[in-house]
Amino acid sequence: MKTQLKTFFAVAATAAAVSAFWVTQDVSQAQNASRTEIPRTPDGKPNFSGIWQSMNTAYWDLEPHEARHGQLSALQAGAHLAVPPGLGVVEGGMLPYKPGMRDAKEENQANWLERDPATKCYLPGVPRATYQPYPFQIFQAPDATLISYQFAGADRIVYMDRPELEAQVDSWMGHNNGSWDGDTLVIDVTGQMPDTWFDRSGNYHSGWEMHVQERYTMLDRNTIAYQATVNDPNVYERPWTINMHLYRHQDENMQLLEYKCVEFVEELLFGDLRAPGDPIGDGITPIN
Repeated sequence: MKTQLKTFFAVAATAAAVSAFWVTQDVSQAQNASRTEIPRTPDGKPNFSGIWQSMNTAYWDLEPHEARHGQLSALQAGAHLAVPPGLGVVEGGMLPYKPGMRDAKEENQANWLERDPATKCYLPGVPRATYQPYPFQIFQAPDATLISYQFAGADRIVYMDRPELEAQVDSWMGHNNGSWDGDTLVIDVTGQMPDTWFDRSGNYHSGWEMHVQERYTMLDRNTIAYQATVNDPNVYERPWTINMHLYRHQDENMQLLEYKCVEFVEELLFGDLRAPGDPIGDGITPIN
């Protein structure tokens, strides 16, 4: 009898363990499926709608770099304006500047605080807007996609059904034509202003002659593989490409809040126009 009971309990324990194993496997597989299954629109396209953000140091420098102090004129800011280290996001490591063109980049970097267009709250351009340390939101529709950025209230309309439409004038965020390559959203950006940079390290472009092609591929519902290829024959010897991941904000109350930075640069841009004796505004205290 004891032997039968032992056998029964052994079989029961084994069955329970096997059952628990398969339940665990099923849950794990379901979780993996939910993570890898991408959301789709009614017409079957990947649905990129949501709030996204990068997590890298491309904003400071696209190329591989060590940690370094900020501009000499801003040393009193200490670590606040220091540059964190980064592995870089450029395929091949370094940007392929034409002979002599890197000199302008080095001069930009040495005078970054004064020269960086973002210091003056200018719109960041493409692709820089994508990897700024601020979120952005994608609103997707069949005929057009709106990408809205927190920094400076920048946005751009991507035309999905007007491939013949070309840039008429240069603009800060360029002219954007979208198309699909399978499940990859492809955006061709032309007609950008020459007054934007790629990062805080002074990497630059020529503007109108530059063509940027972005590729957004959803790896799972919360991750996008982002790639941008820059073709600017006036500055670079050949086209070059950056790669990074973008991550969905998942907080229930996540919103794209306003960061209208124009009011924060009024003194920087127009302080010399202030009447003699007038106080400098701090953005809080009313000036009578």
